[in-house]
Amino acid sequence: MTDRPQIYLVTPPAIDADFGGRLSATLDAAPVACLRLDLATRDEDTLLRAADALRAVTEPRDVALVIADHVALSQRAGLDGVHLRDGARNVRHARAELGPDAIVGAFCGTSRHDGMNAGEAGADYIAFGPVGGAAPGDGTLADRDLFAWWSEMIELPVVAEGGFDAALLAALAPFADFIALGEEVWLSPDPAARLAELNRALDQT
Repeated sequence: MTDRPQIYLVTPPAIDADFGGRLSATLDAAPVACLRLDLATRDEDTLLRAADALRAVTEPRDVALVIADHVALSQRAGLDGVHLRDGARNVRHARAELGPDAIVGAFCGTSRHDGMNAGEAGADYIAFGPVGGAAPGDGTLADRDLFAWWSEMIELPVVAEGGFDAALLAALAPFADFIALGEEVWLSPDPAARLAELNRALDQT
């Protein structure tokens, strides 16, 4: 890869009525390719209201908006696609439901095998992670070697996500098509300034 990765922004697990304003300022602080609506709630009405509010911010800025896991809600809310957190399992179903033009992404943890299966099933991108911080399950992190192998062997775009710091940005930027940022941005008292800072760091990789 020769180009720096694009930014893929992930919402916090809960948002309030003021989030739209913070999101607007944040999206204006640095170029963002995609926003993932990734709330902890499973309540459909809450998710639909959130989707409507976020779409009002993303559409004028030409930022793609996808939702985590909810294929049917992606259709109902008129979103750009879905991000599946269970690897390749539901990729074919999502593609069949959403059609060829929708974005279908698959999170595959640290598994090359799942990533390749998801790609064969019709995913538009594969996400691996976490890359840093506290890893779930057996504590395995998606390391530099995984992304280096993928970028050399597989053409399908790859997203790196979860637990970034400055060192990990520098290490993974040469091998990732997208860098997914969530709490790295939203836990800051000034998310817009933090995203601008991380964007400058990517410019220097």
